[in-house]
Amino acid sequence: MKKSQGKMSVHRAGKLSDEALLDLVQRQTFRYFWDFAHPASGLARDRFGGNDEWIAVGGSGFGAMAIVVAAERGWIAREEAVDRLHRMVAFLEKADHYHGVFPHFLNGTTGRTIRFGRKDDGADIVETALLLQGLIAAQVYFDGEGREAWLRGRIGGLRRAVEWDWFTRGGREALYWHWSPNQGWAMNHEIHGWNECLILLVLAAGAGQNAIAPAVYHNGFAQSRTFINQRPHEGIELPLGPDGGGPLFFAHYSFCGLDPRGLRDIYADYWQQNVAHSRINHDYCVRNPKGYAGYGPDCWGLTASDSVDGYSAHAPDNDLGVIAPTAALSSLPYTPDESIRALRHFHDDLGDRIWRDLGFVDAFSESAGWYAKTHLAIDQGPIIAMIENHRSGLLWRLVMQDEEIRRGLGRLGFSSPHLVSA
Repeated sequence: MKKSQGKMSVHRAGKLSDEALLDLVQRQTFRYFWDFAHPASGLARDRFGGNDEWIAVGGSGFGAMAIVVAAERGWIAREEAVDRLHRMVAFLEKADHYHGVFPHFLNGTTGRTIRFGRKDDGADIVETALLLQGLIAAQVYFDGEGREAWLRGRIGGLRRAVEWDWFTRGGREALYWHWSPNQGWAMNHEIHGWNECLILLVLAAGAGQNAIAPAVYHNGFAQSRTFINQRPHEGIELPLGPDGGGPLFFAHYSFCGLDPRGLRDIYADYWQQNVAHSRINHDYCVRNPKGYAGYGPDCWGLTASDSVDGYSAHAPDNDLGVIAPTAALSSLPYTPDESIRALRHFHDDLGDRIWRDLGFVDAFSESAGWYAKTHLAIDQGPIIAMIENHRSGLLWRLVMQDEEIRRGLGRLGFSSPHLVSA
């Protein structure tokens, strides 16, 4: 694919039905993971508009989910999907990993670690969990014989290689985000919630080997001062998380695969959590206390994205006037009316500024007159996945069938109507 993208004229066509528009957005956004994937590895490049050798490990998990959706909807042949996934997995089998855990970024040609920070040059357990979430969806979906059976086995090998308990630093009641053979535990980033990491705790608790104890969840992840909230924000009670809810990807990343409908534990009902978080984000943007141009009922959504001056985790307590389309669009299951209204505005009214060959650009600020020229894998992927979960529940259904996911949820004390029968 060429490095520069032409503006698309499809938004100037006759007004599409909601279903047709959702299909268009999913299918065009899928091009990010299919046409723009790294040619050697087949994995997801970190961003359009950056270094093409940088592979996003977590973004590639969303890419695997996008491939499943594409196969299910007939945008690509099932055989093409299996071939691409084999290429991805074959690359990962030979790529750098540390106690079975991949780094944040890989070089897409060599498979070597790309340093993310001065001390972050090794394992990233959260990005690896997001990768595996997507591969699990593929492992369950491609249930045939031959190359599909081989694919399932290869994915199983990657899963078994992860030493989840290594990242408790010898049995502490916490997981640690990073480890490096050069830096050891120098990052010292203990994982506390509420944030995007629930899928990690579920995978680590449910693993067939090297599993963590439930106490890591209850005495580590759930003991942060920003875990329990239970206070009103924008007049809506927020069960978990920082004031204002934090960036909206908290409601998306783990829930591309984990079905929040009826999912509960002693801390929260996770459907209520994600609905509240999304509605607070929407209502804050409508109230628009800082008076930014463009904000309103049809233009909302604060999450981590590119920004006017670099990358930032936008949220009500870090509002820089930047809207990221992924925020509202990936919240479609939780706020269907509000998300469709935003989608129509983004596509029909702002399309000449933010709609491109690979879907919507990463973010924009009408106050600053700034429109990103970039797309990011970790923002494009949830658009496809969460729209699909709203439309068909496909990815929720697949991931919730997985034996280790079900065991992890059970060991951590979750209940769900989707755990009653496989």
